[in-house]
Amino acid sequence: MRYLLLLLVALLIVWQWRTARSSRSDRQAPRADEPIEMVACAFCGLHLAKKDAVTGGRGFYCSAAHQRSHET
Repeated sequence: MRYLLLLLVALLIVWQWRTARSSRSDRQAPRADEPIEMVACAFCGLHLAKKDAVTGGRGFYCSAAHQRSHET
């Protein structure tokens, strides 16, 4: 009975160690397969990702404030 209990404790420790190790590797940032398209703000020249940029009549902007300032 004592050996069975020791075996269960050892299996529990190994299981906990493996799940902690696999969850640690999941936390790493995934690598992007494609490059991110970058654009420059038409007002200040700051480069940022196109998906984060504000689109205006004269180009892309880093914020709505720069869009208003440049287009008025």
